Amino acid sequence: MTLQDWQKLKSGTDIRGTASEDPSGEPVDLTDEVVTALAQAFYMWLQQRTGKRTVAVAVGHDSRVSAPRLERCAVHGICACGGKAVATGLSSTPSMFMLLQSPRFGCDGSIMLTASHLPARKNGMKFFTREGGLESEDIAELISLAHKGKFPAGAGEVVRRSFMPEYSRSLVNLARRRTGEAEPLKGKHIIVDAGNGAGGFFVTDVLQPLGADTSGSQFLEPDGTFPNHIPNPENKAAMESIRNAVRENNADLGIIFDTDVDRAGAVDKDGKEINRNRLIALISAIILEEEPGAYIVTDSVTSDGLTQFIAAHGGVHCRFKRGYKNVINEAKRLCEEGKDAPLAIETSGHAALKENYFLDDGAYLVTRLLIALARRAKEGKDLSSLIADLPMPAEEAEIRPTFVDPDSDFKSLGADILRQLVRHARMTRYIRLAPDNREGVRMNFDKAHGDGWVLVRMSLHEPILPVNCESNSEGGCALLIREIYAFLKNFSCLDLTAFKKYL
Repeated sequence: MTLQDWQKLKSGTDIRGTASEDPSGEPVDLTDEVVTALAQAFYMWLQQRTGKRTVAVAVGHDSRVSAPRLERCAVHGICACGGKAVATGLSSTPSMFMLLQSPRFGCDGSIMLTASHLPARKNGMKFFTREGGLESEDIAELISLAHKGKFPAGAGEVVRRSFMPEYSRSLVNLARRRTGEAEPLKGKHIIVDAGNGAGGFFVTDVLQPLGADTSGSQFLEPDGTFPNHIPNPENKAAMESIRNAVRENNADLGIIFDTDVDRAGAVDKDGKEINRNRLIALISAIILEEEPGAYIVTDSVTSDGLTQFIAAHGGVHCRFKRGYKNVINEAKRLCEEGKDAPLAIETSGHAALKENYFLDDGAYLVTRLLIALARRAKEGKDLSSLIADLPMPAEEAEIRPTFVDPDSDFKSLGADILRQLVRHARMTRYIRLAPDNREGVRMNFDKAHGDGWVLVRMSLHEPILPVNCESNSEGGCALLIREIYAFLKNFSCLDLTAFKKYL
């Protein structure tokens, strides 16, 4: 493989690629050799960072069908360098970081084999040290080391040991400690949709020990073909599935996880989604009751209503860039400045709390919601009462136009489009550029021209120019989308089919 081929596997702070053959004929690029070399590169990288001659690395995976093969390759790579490989089997991504905080487990780094919510044929690698997940520049360094292929040689050892029981107990203990009760969820009917990913443990190892009735929970069995729906809280079919389950079982709360459990969504007892802005508002309300005046850091596509809600609850909304690592790093930066920023959360469901190492952990987020649920129940209230005052738009929409040539320098093309959009906005009397914008171009439109806002930005990694909008008036989104379409149709590098379908 050329260095360019290796670099195509980089997806922000992860490795992502095709791990299984499929009818489309898309070539497998996460081959045995590639996965082995990346594990060896990480081992070598850890040696350099720790100063240790022999390093212990844990390897876990989600439910994908390619997981056993990738695990064998990663374990082989570690052992071939003379290291100790700890194979943890089916694991959640957050547990692969948390095991590094356990001196008893004795690992210096970990590899999680997952591609989150991507199709079943995909897979990937996430890397952790005791300080957190690797940054983008670290992944670039691993790729460079893997491409060079010069690794230490030795004869290592393999042990098999799951960390999931210990991880689950920590969540149970958190709920018991915060509520002062052994079974704070007794009398509550809570169901989980794991989407056949790695999240089924939450039913048997967390909810049931806390006293919850979990009957009606679905798709808990690991199955990497994902036969029921994509395990993704942002997927409409997935959310509709858990909403139906809540209504059919008359449950008090529904929970849905993504494949590797670093994201979550919820559904209230009426079958209404607690997702995106509503999920951010809910955990923000919980945090702000405990820490008045705190900064809540979110990504760029959150609503103006959320900003009003956070302010009304005594907090400060800091809207930042898309990408969960970007949001987390901004919260950390604010903390270093002496500001209280206990929560970093994306609309996708990635939520990281300072109290939990700023780890984006769907199961920890849900446990915090359950603690609030138990407390509110004593007052005769439910979770949704915490966000009853959240202003909601009349309409919202997302359009994702693509670049015609994905192999072009689409980042430069996109940057030029955004520069011209800024000029267009400044010359248009009914458009006002948002003063607190951190990414792309966010514009506010007056009542006669859409009564809302539009954000146009570049995707972090893909040849896509996403357009998000919200309107406070019925029919407003169509006006907003029509306005942006009229501007973007001047650029032949864009495929605007998505706009035409919407309009």
